[in-house]
Amino acid sequence: MIWRWRTCFRTLPRRAAALALSALCAHAVTVSGQVELTNSHSPAVHKYKDYSGVVLWLEPVDHSIPAPPKTVKMLQKDKHFVPHVIAIPVGGIVEFPNLDEIYHNAFSNFSGQPFDTGLYRPQTSQSVTFRHAGIVQVFCNIHSTMSAIIAVVPTPYYVVTPQSGKFFIANVPPGDYQLHIFHERAVPDNLRFLEHRITVPDAGLDLPLISISETGYVAAPHLDKHGKPYAPSDGSYTGSN
Repeated sequence: MIWRWRTCFRTLPRRAAALALSALCAHAVTVSGQVELTNSHSPAVHKYKDYSGVVLWLEPVDHSIPAPPKTVKMLQKDKHFVPHVIAIPVGGIVEFPNLDEIYHNAFSNFSGQPFDTGLYRPQTSQSVTFRHAGIVQVFCNIHSTMSAIIAVVPTPYYVVTPQSGKFFIANVPPGDYQLHIFHERAVPDNLRFLEHRITVPDAGLDLPLISISETGYVAAPHLDKHGKPYAPSDGSYTGSN
């Protein structure tokens, strides 16, 4: 079976979408399955079988129903974004609370939606509304080692896998869907083969094992929000200078 990667991001007026979604949910079922990661150089995958952070979403084939607005928090804690991968529907809001005792500056210059929170102090928060579907790579303009992924999806039917790789997409109305998958350490050519059109029956659906190869992935350094290399100190700005 050959699965191919495709994206088609369509929307309906939000009020009409909400009414349609409410009617469909009366007959909703669950789509479940499991992912595994192969050919990985990550110690977490080798040692702990950590298959977390894979995003899966289902787009209806003959229509598109965006989810109601949703707010998700991505913490900045111990110089990390927590969680490292989140998914939100189009129109969703991501809050970036700064729980460290140093300043942070979350930003993205990548596809999906560029944004820049600006520099902000400890124990405060900034938020961003994501109005376009896509994969947003997030960084901190002060700390080059900080990175995260926000998957903005044009559907209410999505999930981010936990460490076990087992997933459940609830409240899916029976019908035909296109399955999409994203994993940050899988190259696009490998992901193309994972697309699959599925039919969700009245009893729900348990998908076969989805094996995602990390072959060909090479971690690349990124630039700061100005397109320049990070300063060698990569310091912890406290606002005192």
